[in-house]
Amino acid sequence: MKTVKFKNMLNLRSLALVSIVVLASVFVSCEQDEDLVVPEPEMEVSAELDIEETLARITEDPDFFPTLIEGDVQGDEALKRGWITKRPTFRNLTYALLKTRLFWTVVRNELTIFAPSDEAFNKFLKANGFKSIRQVPNETLKSVLLYHVVEGKVRSGDLTNGFVPTLNGAAVKVDLSSGVMINNASVEYANIRALNGIIHIIDEVLFPPTQNIVEIAQSLPDNFSILVDAVIAADLAGILSGDGPFTVFAPTNTAFVNLLSDLGVSDLNGLVDAIGIENVRKVLLYHVVSGRVYSSDLPLGPVDVTPLSGGSFEIDVTLPGLKDFNGNQSNLIPSLLDIQGTNGVIHVIDKVILPEL
Repeated sequence: MKTVKFKNMLNLRSLALVSIVVLASVFVSCEQDEDLVVPEPEMEVSAELDIEETLARITEDPDFFPTLIEGDVQGDEALKRGWITKRPTFRNLTYALLKTRLFWTVVRNELTIFAPSDEAFNKFLKANGFKSIRQVPNETLKSVLLYHVVEGKVRSGDLTNGFVPTLNGAAVKVDLSSGVMINNASVEYANIRALNGIIHIIDEVLFPPTQNIVEIAQSLPDNFSILVDAVIAADLAGILSGDGPFTVFAPTNTAFVNLLSDLGVSDLNGLVDAIGIENVRKVLLYHVVSGRVYSSDLPLGPVDVTPLSGGSFEIDVTLPGLKDFNGNQSNLIPSLLDIQGTNGVIHVIDKVILPEL
């Protein structure tokens, strides 16, 4: 991808900053939000425009975006040549950054932003019953925006299949099997360089997880009702609903039924009677690891892992599965890996693993 050396950068930077203020003032005049403070324009010479200025300039100047793609070519000519298929704009994104007070976060830090166009935001708003970006609650909007931002400068050539952590805390999934996919969004234009980072333009708004680990398990009773009951009985619901982050290797109901059968008991109460509530607690925490560990983070080969219960178990993605203290194996279920929550990630397994009791 070609980039250009901009001429008369003082004028361009001023124009971009004025555009940001104009865009914001249009939204603000509609919302009459007295708490929304529009940053003052800065008059300084720079080699390039920062991320926010670049988005504003793309929005306001139809001839600017093609120069980022294929050099100094006018907008209509670039369309004719097929270098761009449409001109993206970013009024919703620009306003959202101001409304949530994330403007300076984007301006002052070295970041990579997966930038949804106005077309992408309009789809998001319609799907969620909002008439405009102004109706989206600030906390929801802030969480969504941070889910589009990655620390540092990450070009498309730096991406690999797997998960990339965002400023939201949760990670986005990168899939390079057909183009570049970020979760369910396609990267339409990549590697747009700004002073303080990289912009990748995407065609969908990415939506972060909204439930914590316990809430996810509670929402899937066919898979995890016994696990949830055990977590509540062992007084672990508060811990696993907390900030974490945690990685949970979650046994299915079938896995727990098989454990109960092996121990000669019929239900959770029988399990508590057989091994005691403290050992039930220890068994559950044996399935929990501190931090967010995605399947793409796991090494190719066996490695010992220290869970919250203490002790260790072995994980080997070549199986793929876990081996507990006694060498018994539990398989990872490939279709149920990397289930993200607000405070961690869940990988589903088909057998309960047991620590030394």
